[in-house]
Amino acid sequence: MTDEVRDQDPGETGEWLDALNAVIEREGPERAHYLLETLIEKSRRSGAYIPYSANTAYINTIPPHLEEKSPGNHAIEWRIRSIIRWNATAMVVNANREHSGIGGHIASFASSATLYDVGFNHFWKGPDHADGADLVYVQGHVTPGIYARAFLEGRLSEEQLQNFRYESEGKGVSSYPHPWLMPDFWQFPTVSMGLGPIMSIYQARLMKYLENRGLAKTAGRKVWTFCGDGEMDEPESLGAIDIAAREGLDNLVFVVNCNLQRLDGPVRGNGKIIQELEGVFRGAGWNVIKLVWGAAWDPLIAADTSGKLLQAFEETVDGEYQAYKAKGGKFTREHFFGKFDELKKLVSSMSDEDIARLNRGGHDPHKIYAAYHRAVNNANGRPTVILAKTVKGYGMGEAGEGQNITHSQKKMGEEALKVFRDRFRIPVSDEEIANTPFYRPAEDSEEIQYLKQRREALGGFLPQRRVVEEPLEIPPLKTFERLLKDTGEREISTTMAFVQFLQILTRDKKIGPRVVPIIPDEGRTFGMEGMFRQLGIYSPVGQKYSPEDAGQLAYYKEDIKGQILEEGITEAGSMSSWIAAATSYANHGVALMPFYIFYSMFGFQRIGDLAWAAGDSRARGFLLGATAGRTTLNGEGLQHEDGHSHIYSSTIPNCRSYDPAYAYELVTIMRHGMQEMYAENKDHYYYLTLNNENYHHPEMPDGVEDGIVRGLYLLRKHPKPGKAHVQLMGSGTILSEALGAAELLEEEFGVTADVWSVTSFNELARDGVDLDRWNLLHPEAKPKKSYVDTVMGKHKGPAVAVSDYVRAYAEQIRPYVSRAYYTLGTDGFGRSDTRPRLRDFFEIDRRWVTVRALQALAAEAKIEAETVAQAIKIFGIKPSKPNPLTV
Repeated sequence: MTDEVRDQDPGETGEWLDALNAVIEREGPERAHYLLETLIEKSRRSGAYIPYSANTAYINTIPPHLEEKSPGNHAIEWRIRSIIRWNATAMVVNANREHSGIGGHIASFASSATLYDVGFNHFWKGPDHADGADLVYVQGHVTPGIYARAFLEGRLSEEQLQNFRYESEGKGVSSYPHPWLMPDFWQFPTVSMGLGPIMSIYQARLMKYLENRGLAKTAGRKVWTFCGDGEMDEPESLGAIDIAAREGLDNLVFVVNCNLQRLDGPVRGNGKIIQELEGVFRGAGWNVIKLVWGAAWDPLIAADTSGKLLQAFEETVDGEYQAYKAKGGKFTREHFFGKFDELKKLVSSMSDEDIARLNRGGHDPHKIYAAYHRAVNNANGRPTVILAKTVKGYGMGEAGEGQNITHSQKKMGEEALKVFRDRFRIPVSDEEIANTPFYRPAEDSEEIQYLKQRREALGGFLPQRRVVEEPLEIPPLKTFERLLKDTGEREISTTMAFVQFLQILTRDKKIGPRVVPIIPDEGRTFGMEGMFRQLGIYSPVGQKYSPEDAGQLAYYKEDIKGQILEEGITEAGSMSSWIAAATSYANHGVALMPFYIFYSMFGFQRIGDLAWAAGDSRARGFLLGATAGRTTLNGEGLQHEDGHSHIYSSTIPNCRSYDPAYAYELVTIMRHGMQEMYAENKDHYYYLTLNNENYHHPEMPDGVEDGIVRGLYLLRKHPKPGKAHVQLMGSGTILSEALGAAELLEEEFGVTADVWSVTSFNELARDGVDLDRWNLLHPEAKPKKSYVDTVMGKHKGPAVAVSDYVRAYAEQIRPYVSRAYYTLGTDGFGRSDTRPRLRDFFEIDRRWVTVRALQALAAEAKIEAETVAQAIKIFGIKPSKPNPLTV
């Protein structure tokens, strides 16, 4: 302590402290807190410099005398927890004994077993609870422990545990939480670190949204998010915590397992991760509950009249704390308690074994109960984070407890297993230990009965994904009739068509309330400002101000019952919001129809991990990539022009993606998607690219619905195909260039052409892959034709495909096209310019399509090569022009 802050009048200080203690005893800590804040505010206003600190002392937030006492049979709960620990360990050890590379994790669950156990036994509501189920985002690396509990519950078999990470034959269980692989068990994919925290925040917000809009009762439910301290380095982990406070998400509880270690070593070896996270969360407006020390420390803390113990707590860094736990009681006595003479005296009557048993808060079920109880009974309108200090690899002893190698530990030798067995009193003999058998008490044992009774009292087992199918009545196609008609002299973009489609849909009495428009602060860019007043922008506090544009028709209207979710400039947040809405049918029993519209370049490229998680989550809804294409968006340039989002979307097995050119294509695809997802309950989601280029839209031809959905249909058949005839395939906005090329070919070179609209090369490619597999497995049957070959079979001539996307998009279908096939695309970095100049730069305008078609005909000797050279000269194309892929 420096001279400047040394206590110059201990007597006066004592009087102030006595007064504070009296307030706490008589009126409670809340009143004391108010008085202290008032004094600080008065001091600052008087000119005193009082620096702000978001940190409190390195001790538990809840002192022993204010802890809520934990109920239940603690002895039985310890036995259950010990059995679960053993089976979780056996699961990983056995899997790696069979195949050493199969992987798995022991240490993460070992550190957090008690944190989960207390929640399962006393707090987390199941689906049959009167309030509805709590939602628990399980930390991905702890799955063996969750499976081990489900095994005791009778929900998983010993065969499934024995086949941990062996899934391909359908006998095992998945490595991590995957709803796609275990659709009745897991709810949330969380192992891609950082996604659990951000997804859970927007999940909690959706629950408030559902309640405020009268769509579901969610007031009694909580969202619990488990994550590791190392995981908090992910930008998604902390990037949205301010939203939770701003939205008043008192239904959200984060539990950060602070075992002080990440995958390779300490999280903050030179600092203190708990203190760091306390400052971050407290500064963001959260309730922070620090759960640092277990009950074994309480007598020492109470006896610390010198303050040296608290000083040692503060000065010791996490790298040291890790070493103390890894190296035992003697080492801790010498290096921690040996820092001050006062501390040596404090533990003089304790043995080294006693010191080794000084537990951390995250392993003390009574301390955990008190922390959870306070979090559940939070009534100040703010989210809560519990920072629980634990030991990575707890119980593993010399095989990995608190060691840097712990995270990757997947094997334990017989001696280590014996120590583990003895520590947790598992009835497995020395003769059996080599096989690491699973242990499950008899069905009528007090352990199994107690475990089941606790879950029955709380409303059923968790995790559990329970889908209440609620088929919706989808409006017929004629509902959108005006979008199926010719636009006449009026030119529109597909973005404008989508907004009109959404306006019609939201007016539907049955479907309208389920529609959830989601935008990342681009509503005006996409022409959606007219919906602000119509639907309102959701705000949990309504609108406390009169907007600047209040006198205008499309003013900015915030409303507690607002339907639009305007997320601000956060694609990851918007996508997390969309995932919450798109899985509401499973997590809340209410099917929502979310439409998330965004700049397509900032979609899959920026949030690809979340898009993959959406597929895993069995999300149902629509993603709209607006201002799409590499040449459709004027002036924006390299970082805004999308030429590859369809390549990203094609990698997600249950994402169906389309690039419509006309309003009627868009409507047909959207209505088909609604039918699939909300009437037939298929676990797909749809990605449609929209452009902002205005052009004429024709009336929907007869009989094209199936082709639109399957990805290809004949738009314009030439009435009199000539000897030199080609098939032009155009996608999205570049379909107009294919149509223009057809005119150029005939007018300038006497070549005829059929023109096809390709709504999805991705769907055509998937059809081809499926067909190829069928032919492989049925060698004696007549080979089937691809859809492309089936519909184009009678139309002669080579095919030329062009889109506003990289050539790989159209190249996907090459194996399934039984004719000469040529592609054009926008390979290379985007750049700012006008549409005509960009299409020339990327070599996809009608002139380039014409040249490519002529070259294809010359290759088949339908025309002379000289004609191709003439076309290049006529169009002013320079052969020396740089390749757009390389410039």
